[in-house]
Amino acid sequence: MSGQDANGPAPDAMRIEDIARDTIARLPQAFLAHLKDVLLLVEEEADDSTLAALGLEHPLDLTGLYHGRPLGEKSSMDSGTMPDRIHLYRQAILAEWVETGVRLDDLVRHVTIHEIGHHFGLSDDDMHALEDAVTD
Repeated sequence: MSGQDANGPAPDAMRIEDIARDTIARLPQAFLAHLKDVLLLVEEEADDSTLAALGLEHPLDLTGLYHGRPLGEKSSMDSGTMPDRIHLYRQAILAEWVETGVRLDDLVRHVTIHEIGHHFGLSDDDMHALEDAVTD
């Protein structure tokens, strides 16, 4: 199943994770070395405390989230902290997929790269350029 037909069964969390991992595998080598310890988690939706911390009211308003400190802000004093995490929220991604008609793999790639961009402290323009590099 390609996961592109919004009229078929909804893609499961594994399908979204597969697309995200494929996206990560296509990143330039310089990025990959800095992502090996970042956890990728696909969850059904953001929990209430996450939404409240971000000032959001509805879980469908959040497709992804980076938890951690950008690489440029890390120090040797960070030992013992939780690992950096990228969360992808399946229900919000599926809702946006159906609403916009964007291909599922393009949408998951976009969300994944956006969250990776936060890990690297990238600007929105840099994130778009990275996304373009991965899709070429």
